[in-house]
Amino acid sequence: MISPAGTQEIAGKVVRCARLHNMRALAWDGNTLYASRGYKLLRASSDEFSAPKWHEVGEFGAGWIRRLSVSNRLTARLLRDGLHALAVLPSGGSVAALPGVIGTLAPGESHFRETFRIRRGTRPLHITAVPRGSIYWGEYFDNASRQEVHVYASGDAGLTWDVAYTFPKGAIRHVHNIVHDPWQNCLWILTGDYGDECRVIRASCDFSNLEIVLQGNQQVRAVAAIACEDALYFASDTPLEQNSIWRLDHQRLLSRVAAISSSCISAARVGSHMFFSTMVEPSEVNLEPMVRVYAGDMRYPERWHPLLNWRKDRWPMKFFQYGNALLPDGQNTTRYLAVTTIAVEADDMVTSIYDMNPDPSSAV
Repeated sequence: MISPAGTQEIAGKVVRCARLHNMRALAWDGNTLYASRGYKLLRASSDEFSAPKWHEVGEFGAGWIRRLSVSNRLTARLLRDGLHALAVLPSGGSVAALPGVIGTLAPGESHFRETFRIRRGTRPLHITAVPRGSIYWGEYFDNASRQEVHVYASGDAGLTWDVAYTFPKGAIRHVHNIVHDPWQNCLWILTGDYGDECRVIRASCDFSNLEIVLQGNQQVRAVAAIACEDALYFASDTPLEQNSIWRLDHQRLLSRVAAISSSCISAARVGSHMFFSTMVEPSEVNLEPMVRVYAGDMRYPERWHPLLNWRKDRWPMKFFQYGNALLPDGQNTTRYLAVTTIAVEADDMVTSIYDMNPDPSSAV
């Protein structure tokens, strides 16, 4: 599962201190990282990353076909197996997005309950929990006919779900993400995919008020965003144009802070450091065959550089997924960056953990 000897130095500043095979990093809860291996949910605190075995939290009872397919790296990619998004609740429970269902793990229980069956699409891209409040996710499905799109909410720790808000027919294609902003006490809703369907929306935490802040072009077609003390940072996710990282400050001033090599659907923060990752997808504009992680510092908003990179593997993207580097959601209070790479050479279906402030004497 883990290869401590795989420790490597990146740009003289970052050290890979753990390499976890067949694991997907899902969410941080302070100094604890939650990850999945197949349909099992695991966790470890920051002082346990190099331990031979993480602590098992719970498991989802998938059918026998899924249990068989998830055991092989390529079939797991083909069928999009496993846990794909996770929100850790203040109660100690958690809510996960799985193929076709939303699963809820109550505190003290060992198996996820199926609490919602996805009616359109296979799963949401993210699940968001508001501290001491509701849990939200937005519908993500092809929606070629531009039907109405729902945002679902739970006020009882994921046991039941109701519609919190509905985008009317023709308004958007689907919801990409809902991001909680503790600094402005609001939610940011990101939608796509074309024209006025691309929106950055500011909503109250109870969805009683929504305001379209940005709309109408491919640069606000976004999935990944980071809420910081003084601004919202987001990256575009378009196969039609050069992609960029943007900064929207609290006075609504929008500035482009960096160009990136391809579409981005994942972001994370470690202290003052921010990270956005790119993916390899079919595009006539974004021809980069490399998956990259870009690093920045909120203290220096316009200083960004590529930190990590992997080359897309040889398996066809149509069936075996785009090359990607996924960064876990949640609040991270550690100095560690967790990255799960998929469909790349050497590190396919691997979670790497990097020390952002390494002791040079500790490198292997």
